[in-house]
Amino acid sequence: MILIVDSGSTKADWMSVNSKENRLLGKIQTKGLNPAILNEKELQEIILSNPGLISHVSDVTHIFFYGAGCGTDKPKHLLKHVLETIFTHAKVEVQEDTMAAVRATINHENEAAIVCILGTGSNCSYFDGKSLYQRVESLGYTIMDDAAGNYYGKQLLRDYYFHHMPEALKISFSKKYDLEADTVKFNLYKQPNPNAYLASFAEFMFLHKDSTYIKNLIKQGLRKFSKNMVLQFSEEIKTVPVHFAGSIAFLSKEEIFEIAEEFNYKVGNIVKRPIEGLVTYHINQLHSWK
Repeated sequence: MILIVDSGSTKADWMSVNSKENRLLGKIQTKGLNPAILNEKELQEIILSNPGLISHVSDVTHIFFYGAGCGTDKPKHLLKHVLETIFTHAKVEVQEDTMAAVRATINHENEAAIVCILGTGSNCSYFDGKSLYQRVESLGYTIMDDAAGNYYGKQLLRDYYFHHMPEALKISFSKKYDLEADTVKFNLYKQPNPNAYLASFAEFMFLHKDSTYIKNLIKQGLRKFSKNMVLQFSEEIKTVPVHFAGSIAFLSKEEIFEIAEEFNYKVGNIVKRPIEGLVTYHINQLHSWK
């Protein structure tokens, strides 16, 4: 059995196939496994708490894991160690989530493209048809995740507390979430995954997209992302498409096309979650094993 995993900081999708290219188990979802934020014990607990995964531990021969927080060696090796400890018969390959976005969005295996992630976090890379390149090293969600769910959640909280949010939206926002200062600070500073907590507020934007305030907020984030991330590939955008993956991207399609026109780049494919494309990719790769 082959396990294919697409993990953000909030959620992880697991799907399995066998050597006959049959899909098994269906999609299993767990909490996100971001090794840059979670420690070894926390990562283990998320996996071990899912009976659908644990009941098939001995059947798994390969794991292809794509995840947020796996772009540098130390967290990547931590997660690989955790997976190998649990799935003792499996060969484990861990790659950053950007490669999942590449394999899920490009139109053919050797297509060159700029590939962006807008989910709980954000990222942008250039794929030349063989290798992945980044020109900006990420310093994490507190500083660099423009246009991500956690970015928008932070902006909504700031605007609510600084009284920049329109009054009608403030009322709706306060009814939907517990915005007591002690609750917010507890979740931000004393609980794991503060980036996912911030991203949970982003849903509010897409429930109120008819608001001028919300539309401007979305576009403000996309402008920052385009300036800081997409335009690092200023030459490449002249000749290749810019693909997007992630829930924020999927729900902001209209605004992405609008901002892309402002910054003179061509939008390619936009997918909500890469898992289906990854399964197709790895099923195709099974032919090379035979």
